Amino acid sequence: MAHFPVNHPARPLYRLLSGLIGLYILAFGVWGVFETWGDGLFSRADTYALGLRTNLAFSLVSVVFGAVLIVGASHRDNLGHYMNLTAGAVFLVTGILMMSVLQTSANFLNFSMSTVIVSLLFGLILLATGLYDKVGPPEHAEEERRRRYHPLAGGNR
Repeated sequence: MAHFPVNHPARPLYRLLSGLIGLYILAFGVWGVFETWGDGLFSRADTYALGLRTNLAFSLVSVVFGAVLIVGASHRDNLGHYMNLTAGAVFLVTGILMMSVLQTSANFLNFSMSTVIVSLLFGLILLATGLYDKVGPPEHAEEERRRRYHPLAGGNR
C-alpha cells in the first residue's frame, strides 16, 4: 500500500505553489468577469483573459475555485492536502473532457487548446502538491520514515 509522506521538508514550497496557482486562477477569473460581463453566460465569443480564452461561466467558476485554493493553501492542517488532491483531479478531468469537445458546440466553457494545456499543467502541479503536503504529528512522520527506509524491520512483511 502506498503512503503519503508526512511532514515533508518541502511542504512550505508545495503550499506556496498551490497558493500561487490559486492566485493566478482568482486573477484570471476576476479579469474574465470584467471582460465578459454583458455577454451570455456560456458565450462562445473570442474573449481572452490573462492569455486564456474564457466566457462568463468559466470566469465565475474560476473566481470561486481560485478563492478555495488560496484558502486551502493558507491552512496549516490537512485541509489543504485534501483540497489539492481534489483540485488536481478536477483540473485533469476537466482538461481532458474539454479537450474532447474542443471543436464542438459542447464546449460550454469556451476552452481553447492553450486553456486545456494550462488546466492539465495546473492539475499535475496540484496533484503533486497534494501528495507531499500532508501534516501529522512527529510520531506519524517518524513511523512513515521508518517504514520507508526499513520496510522489513518491525514485522512489516
